[in-house]
Order: sequence, then C-alpha cells, then structure tokens
Amino acid sequence: MKTDTVKSDDVMRSRAIEQLVVGHATSDGAGVKLTRVLGQALQQRLDPFLMLDAFGSDKSNDYIAGFPNHPHRGFETLTYLINGRMRHSDNAGHQGLLETGGIQWMTAGRGIIHSEMPEQKDGLLEGFQLWINLPAAQKMQPAGYQDVQSEQIPELLTANGVKVRVIVGSSHGVVGAIQRPDTEPLFLDVHLPAGASFSQSLPAGHNVFFYVYRGEVAVAERTVSNQRMAILSNSAVADGLILQAKQDSRLILVAGKPLRETIVQHGPFVMNNREQIEQAIDDYQRGRFAAVI
Repeated sequence: MKTDTVKSDDVMRSRAIEQLVVGHATSDGAGVKLTRVLGQALQQRLDPFLMLDAFGSDKSNDYIAGFPNHPHRGFETLTYLINGRMRHSDNAGHQGLLETGGIQWMTAGRGIIHSEMPEQKDGLLEGFQLWINLPAAQKMQPAGYQDVQSEQIPELLTANGVKVRVIVGSSHGVVGAIQRPDTEPLFLDVHLPAGASFSQSLPAGHNVFFYVYRGEVAVAERTVSNQRMAILSNSAVADGLILQAKQDSRLILVAGKPLRETIVQHGPFVMNNREQIEQAIDDYQRGRFAAVI
C-alpha cells in the first residue's frame, strides 16, 4: 500500500471533550466476549452511529464460538480486524476471509442472514465492529457486502510521524477505502508516536468520537486513557480536532452526519417505528429474508 506524506490539517480551534465513556463487558453471538462502548443510550447523541463493540483476546475460549447465522435489517456495519482472521458468509452467497488489518463493510438493507466465524484456533483476535444507521428512504435497499484487505487501505504519514489508515471517508486529501452518502462517515485508525500531535478538520454539524486502544492522548488539557471513548462537543466555532500523544498511542476516530430520524431498535433490526420492527420479525420468521436479497 502506498503511503502519502502530508502536512497535518490546519485546525484553528479544536473541539473539546464533552464526555468520557467506559465500555461495559458483555458477550454476543455464541458467547464471544467483547466490550460494548457505544450502545442504545448514546444512539441519539452519536447519530448516525448505533453501536461500537471492541473485542480483543488471545484466549481462544473468549472468541472461538464466533457469531453463527443471525439476521440484520435497516443499517450498515463496519468490521475492522486489527489482529486475526474471520470468515464471513451469508444467504446471498457472499463469502470472504477477513485478515489482519482488513475491513468488511456490510449493508444489511432489507434483510441479510450471515455468520462471522473466527478462522483460527489460537492467537490474538482483536478489532472493532461499528453499526451505522441508514436513512429511512434507504433501509429497504438490497443487501450488500464488501471486503477490503489491509494492503488496499490508503495510508498517510504526517511530518511528525503520525500514521493514519484512512478506512472510511477522507483525511488530508487522501480518499479512504469506503465512501458512503447520506451519513458521510469518517473512520480513521490513527497511530501517534509519543509527543506527536495530530490535527483533523471536521464538519461542524457532524457528531464525533474517538476510542483509544493503545496508550494515552490528550485534547487540550484533558487526558483520554487506554480503552476509553471520548465524545467531542458540537461547536459552530470549532473546525476540527487537535490530539496530543502522551505516549505511543493508537485510536480510532469516527465522525458522521446525523440523520435526525426516529431510531427504533429490536436486537438486530433497526427501523423507524414499531410496525416496521414487527414486519422485520415476521419476515425473518417466515423465511422472507432470503427471498428479498
């Protein structure tokens, strides 16, 4: 993968940290242990983002059972695998092997049934899954799926040694692997050497957060430690974010344009009202998801 060397964005006034969030330990699928960082309580505040799970363990019993066949409707998912291997398959006939550094973008749309199973018996499995809402007019679009392997993800390097993997959206003129309309998401994996700073311009109307998964960073005088999420304030006068690394650090930076629509979630279905949720449940139980793919 070609790495572009760039000058860091000129940000005149950084957004401030509004809230620090500690995720809670839980399990999903067939018992995969993970940390839910963003859940239903923050969906309105971080619209269009619905959920962020962080997973990471070198104990196979924490992940080996994986996520057997399960349905989704009404949103999109981004899976970013920092370490390990995971196999995707679905009822539309898609199959793909997600490997270290790669991503999977899935549009559940009007219905998909898929599985995500670790393809390793030992070693470290680590990564993130982010759920992104779809606008009401797009919720019943056909399902879709895309794998992007690590070597296909654009990267940039700033003059002070900060490496950024541009996964979704664009940064410093580098266009990422995935582009999406409506929600205009940004998803960056930022690697900062100790003492380095990084500036990223951001649209004033977008909701923004970042999650530190290695090290410790600061925004102004406020420190964000490892395994903490920082929600950034919305300010008409702030034009971006300025980060300072207290030590060698890595984080994901996420931003998106809010849809400002009603969110009704029932497990793996995210729609705009209760009637649509009931229809999703009925369609799934009657085997209609396969028929509409």
